[in-house]
Amino acid sequence: MTPEQMIRLTALEMAEHLRAGTLTSVKLTRAHFDRIKAIDGTAEEGIHAFLHLNEAEAMAVAEQVDAIRASGGPEADELHPLAGVPIAIKDNIVTIGQPTTAASKILEGWMPPYDATVIRTIRAAKLPILGKTNLDEFAMGSTTEYSAYGVTRNPWDLHRAPGGSGGGSAAAVGAFMAPLALGSDTGGSIREPAAFTGTVGAKPTYGSVSRYGLIAMASSLDQIGPVARTTADAAALHELIAGHDPKDSTSLHTQWDTLLEATKRHDLSGLRIGVLQELQGPGFTDGIWEKFQETLDMLRKAGADVTTVECPHMPYALHAYYLIVPSEVSSNLARFDGVRYGKRVVPEGGGTVAEVMAATRAAGFGDEAKRRIILGTFALSAGYVDAYYGTAQRIRTLVIKDLHDAFEHVDVMVSPTTPTVAVRLGDQLENPLTMYLNDVVTIPANLAGIPAISIPAGTAEHGMPVGLHIQGPAKSDARIYRVAAAIESLVEADLGKPFYDLAPEVPRVQGARS
Repeated sequence: MTPEQMIRLTALEMAEHLRAGTLTSVKLTRAHFDRIKAIDGTAEEGIHAFLHLNEAEAMAVAEQVDAIRASGGPEADELHPLAGVPIAIKDNIVTIGQPTTAASKILEGWMPPYDATVIRTIRAAKLPILGKTNLDEFAMGSTTEYSAYGVTRNPWDLHRAPGGSGGGSAAAVGAFMAPLALGSDTGGSIREPAAFTGTVGAKPTYGSVSRYGLIAMASSLDQIGPVARTTADAAALHELIAGHDPKDSTSLHTQWDTLLEATKRHDLSGLRIGVLQELQGPGFTDGIWEKFQETLDMLRKAGADVTTVECPHMPYALHAYYLIVPSEVSSNLARFDGVRYGKRVVPEGGGTVAEVMAATRAAGFGDEAKRRIILGTFALSAGYVDAYYGTAQRIRTLVIKDLHDAFEHVDVMVSPTTPTVAVRLGDQLENPLTMYLNDVVTIPANLAGIPAISIPAGTAEHGMPVGLHIQGPAKSDARIYRVAAAIESLVEADLGKPFYDLAPEVPRVQGARS
C-alpha cells in the first residue's frame, strides 16, 4: 500500500489494517508526517493547520504499538482498537511535552505540567499524537483568522477560511494530514469548521467528555469533541474519550459504549425529524437552502417523517450567547495576569503589579479577546449584571425549555450547519458582527448542553462543502450518530463515492516543513 493510499483510508479502516498486520503504525504515522510537511506550510504559504509537530514522540508510540502487536502476547490482545492510528490535537487542550498556547501570545511557548484527561486517555490507548492544531485565540472566532500565529486556510480553497475556532483540526483532517482530531465546541467551533471543510464534527452532550485540561473560554458551554472524515470514525473517537472524570465537576455518570454500534443502523423509516420554523429560509444563501431541501426530500424517500417544529425563543439565543460568553471569558481570562505563568511584560523602568498586569494583557491578548473581555466585564459590572447577564441567562432557560418541548414531538432536528459556505479570508475581519451571525444555528445546542453533529450534505456555491446539522435531546448521542450515519450513506449512494473523495488536491508548498 502506498503512502497516498494509506492516508486516504478512514480511521477505522486504518485500525483494521493495523490489527490484520497489513499495515504498520510506523509507516502510517510517517505517511501523515510526510503529508504535513508537503502541504501544511506556514501562515504565508500552505494550509497552516499545525502550530507544533510532535514527530519524535509520535514515531516512538507507533514503534511501540507495532512491537506489541508483533509480540502476539496478551498485551497485544489488550490494545485499544484504535491503537496506532494517528491523531491531531487542538492547541487549547493541555499536553505534556508540547507547547499549549491557545493560539495566543500570552501563552507563547508555555509547556503544561500535566495532561488533560482526554490526552491521558489518548496516550493510554496509544494513538500517536501528530501535533497541536491552530485555532482562533482562546477559541474566540469563527474563521481561525484570530490566531496570534497566522491564519489557517481551507483545503478546498486556500483563499477561504476553514471555519473556527477549530479550523486547524478540521483542515488537518480534511486535507488528509490526520485521520482524527480533537476540537472544542463552545458555540459551534467543531461543527462550523466541519461544515466548511467537508468533514464530520460532533459536539457531545455537555459533561460526557471531561473538560479537565481544556483551557477554558466559557466553562458552561465548552465541550471537547471529535473531528473525522466519517460519522463512524467520529463515533469511535467519541466513545474512546467519553466517560466520567472525578476531576471535572460537570462530568456525567453515564455509559457511552454504544456510539459506534449505532452507526451501523441505517434505517430511517418512522424516524421523526423536525425542521425548526425559526431557522427557515431567510438568512441562508440560495445554494445552502436548496441543498438542504434536497436533503429533506432524500429523508422523506427513506421513510422519515419530516415535520416543522417551533421554538419561539430561538431568535434570542444568539443575543443571549454573546452576553454569556464574554461574561465567562472575562472571568476565565482574568488568570492571565503576567504574575503566575505565561507571558510577562514589565514596563520600562519597572512598575507595580497592576502596571505589569496591564502591560502584559495589552501585549498578550489579540483584538477579539480584548473585545470580549471588555464586553464581558461591562456585562458583569455593578448596576448592569442583572440587566444584561441575568437577562441572558433567563433567555437561555427559555431556549432550553423550547428545545425540551420540541423533542417531545420529534426524535432529532435538522438544519443547515451554517448560513453560507466557507467565507473568503479577510471578509469578516472588519465587521465581527457578521462572524457572530455564522453561529446562529449551532449556538442553541451549547446553551442547552445537548448533542449535535455536522456532516457533509453536498456542495453549493463555488463548489464548497455544505454541512447538515443534526441535534437531539441530552444524552441522545447514539441517536444522532445513527441518524448521521444513515444520511451519510444516502449522500454517498447519491454521489457514488464517499464525500471526502471529492476534496481537491492541495498544492505542495516550497520546501519541506521541519
